[in-house]
Amino acid sequence: MKISDVKVRIVQKEDSKLKAVASITIDDCFVIHDIKIIEGNEGYFIAMPSRKASDGEYRDIAHPINTETRQVIIEAVLNAFKTELAKA
Repeated sequence: MKISDVKVRIVQKEDSKLKAVASITIDDCFVIHDIKIIEGNEGYFIAMPSRKASDGEYRDIAHPINTETRQVIIEAVLNAFKTELAKA
């Protein structure tokens, strides 16, 4: 799997842990939108797109199946986020 493109949109909300929203393109043929970049107590992390289920819990709509793929996505998204922050 190759992440061929990452787009990041910085969110300008005061007092919000949500810092940006990203989209990734995989192998130039599949896109995942609405990946959230959140500031946590131990730094930035990503949250995959999710939907609220009837039981009130949030469930990921799209997510990596294994740790290696998750790490590739995390690194690509956070690197693109840091690049956008440097431009601002």
